[in-house]
Amino acid sequence: MKPTRYLSVLALGLLTLGGCANSDLYSGDVYRGSQAKTGQSVTYGTIVALRPVRIQADDQNSGVIGGLGGAVIGGLLGNQIGGGSGQTIATAAGAIGGSVAGKKIEDRANQANAWEMEVRRDTGDTVIVVQKADRDWQVGQRVRLIGSGANMSVAPY
Repeated sequence: MKPTRYLSVLALGLLTLGGCANSDLYSGDVYRGSQAKTGQSVTYGTIVALRPVRIQADDQNSGVIGGLGGAVIGGLLGNQIGGGSGQTIATAAGAIGGSVAGKKIEDRANQANAWEMEVRRDTGDTVIVVQKADRDWQVGQRVRLIGSGANMSVAPY
């Protein structure tokens, strides 16, 4: 196998890994390890409004894998064009374009469909919770609010 084919396989593998973000963390049915065996507050309420939204995964290295993989693939494709200085320019342009495209692809793969749920608690106050759209919620549905502050999820009642 030629070295450029090895690089193509490596770059494809890197782009594939970019789509492996764990969006299940945004589900109301998934708990982090630190939440296991801890007491959580529970309040009850009614959904008064729903809005479909998207959650973008928080990642310190967001776009790095996609950007690098795209740059490699774009550079390899650009390197196939022309010869001499034209080939060098095409390789550089391919790497830059591939990097931008790879980052956008990775960012899109690291998103999850979600619901912004406005819930009026039985105590009279209202909270908004955003979580993955892995369940069909309805306005008027009774729910449990589990947790408090920045650590709250909505579950069926």
